[in-house]
Amino acid sequence: MRTRLLALALSITFAAPLAAQGWMADMHRDVNDVQKKMIDLAKAMPENTFDWRPSAGTRSVREALLHVASDNYLIPIMMGKPAPASTGITSDFATVAKYEKRAIPKAQIVAELEASFVHLHQAMGLTTDANAAEVTDFFGQKYTRSRAMVATVTHLHEHLGQMIAYARSNNVTPPWSKQ
Repeated sequence: MRTRLLALALSITFAAPLAAQGWMADMHRDVNDVQKKMIDLAKAMPENTFDWRPSAGTRSVREALLHVASDNYLIPIMMGKPAPASTGITSDFATVAKYEKRAIPKAQIVAELEASFVHLHQAMGLTTDANAAEVTDFFGQKYTRSRAMVATVTHLHEHLGQMIAYARSNNVTPPWSKQ
């Protein structure tokens, strides 16, 4: 019962914190949209497609989904919110590569995605309209918090497009396209 309640809690779209006003509220809404679509695609794809990759040297479905989850932990590190210790992810890229290469089942990947988006929203809550111009070290470059948020959302959309192409290549119609 507790596991089902946790799964239900994680599947609920995260609402922007009260502090998120203006453009940060828009960032949360946009991430919510990507989050729902990414998780719906992961759920819609049969588990036997998770090792499919479009060509040698590219990420498999499993690796692409775990990449999204890993970056939902890695990017917040740059913004001042460490990843949960249970992920093993630090600012060391080797920890990210290890996380992404795990051969875990579909159900666990979906759970990892859900938890990673909760973490990302929490980290996004550290950026407000008031501190948006603050400069931070973002992967070795000087970015304002607002630029880092735009880069984060853009990155998520890039991988949503990738996952749509992966799904369609495996004869899976995105659930929101069926309506």
